[in-house]
Amino acid sequence: MKLRPWLAGLALLLLLGCSPDKPIRIGLLTGLSDRVSDTGEAGRNGTILAVEQRNQAGGIHGRNIEIVVQDDGQEPAKAVVAVQALVDARVDAVIGPFTSAMAEVTVPVANQARLLMISPTVTSRDFFGLDDYFIRINRTTSENAREYAQRLYQRGQRRVAVAYDTRNSNFTLSWLKEFKAAYAALGGQIGIAVPFASQAETGLGDVVRKMLTAQPDGLLLIASAIDAARLAQQAEKLAPQLPKTAAEWAASETLLELGGQGVEGLLIAQAYDRDDRSERFRQFVDAYVARFAREPGFASVLAYDATTVLLQALERQQRGESVKDAVLKYGPFEGLQQSIQFDRNGDTLHQVYFTEVRGGRFVLVK
Repeated sequence: MKLRPWLAGLALLLLLGCSPDKPIRIGLLTGLSDRVSDTGEAGRNGTILAVEQRNQAGGIHGRNIEIVVQDDGQEPAKAVVAVQALVDARVDAVIGPFTSAMAEVTVPVANQARLLMISPTVTSRDFFGLDDYFIRINRTTSENAREYAQRLYQRGQRRVAVAYDTRNSNFTLSWLKEFKAAYAALGGQIGIAVPFASQAETGLGDVVRKMLTAQPDGLLLIASAIDAARLAQQAEKLAPQLPKTAAEWAASETLLELGGQGVEGLLIAQAYDRDDRSERFRQFVDAYVARFAREPGFASVLAYDATTVLLQALERQQRGESVKDAVLKYGPFEGLQQSIQFDRNGDTLHQVYFTEVRGGRFVLVK
């Protein structure tokens, strides 16, 4: 027996009404296939854990959350294609990108599409103070570089040699500019700043030799964990007496795994307190290790916090509000270790913790 057309339509509406709500889709834009893939993978894991825990708790108003992952490959052309794919997938918002170089090419695409991006790790001043669709939960290079300048000067380093990666120049040049100004104001001097491209064929021994021509009393590495580790190893061979420092970009477990003895004594800032014994943070660490069989790094913690911010904002979002409006309106949000409150431009403050590598681990220093 055939149903009349209007009865068939009614049956379809009833069926749709009984079907579960569509999942909320969030994008993840990070580097998973380049020399910064350690940061990308750690960030991906932090996002996955936050989403899985939220889904286990019932999702958002009964809707599950799905992650749509795109690899930017730390290549501008690939990153543009990746973010456009997320726009086309109609995700509600994006976690990422994780480097300033990738933000430089993807933020214009997101702005055009009015797609909110929340970066866990980007710090370049180029993205500070702007009313756009890019929000950061990290501090800027200005605050970080200024604290580094004070630390090195207090440690008696008056003339440092710098190596910086040109493949993330939006970050490295911003960091170098801010450090140079702060260091000079204290009376310090950059003897030489040596650029290099983060590629397998780059001779990092030659980079260190150029740094040593300035006869510095300290070496400063503005590079990813992989390159900072290898530069530190070369420095250990060529000038073992010189103290070494690395910008916060390198503060991952990969630095320890690859650097070995070469990174012993290295000074580096962390975006979180690794020694935090609070119940909330220890529960996060235990859950992370159980899920991924390794300790979380700074990108894991910041990505977890960024995802938590987004999920909390989506839960509080009112009808007619954009995701951006919800993020800016409904703070402060509780991160794993710090409260996260944005100003009207999506900027926030973030505490860092300085550490030294001692006995193959990061040890907090005052």
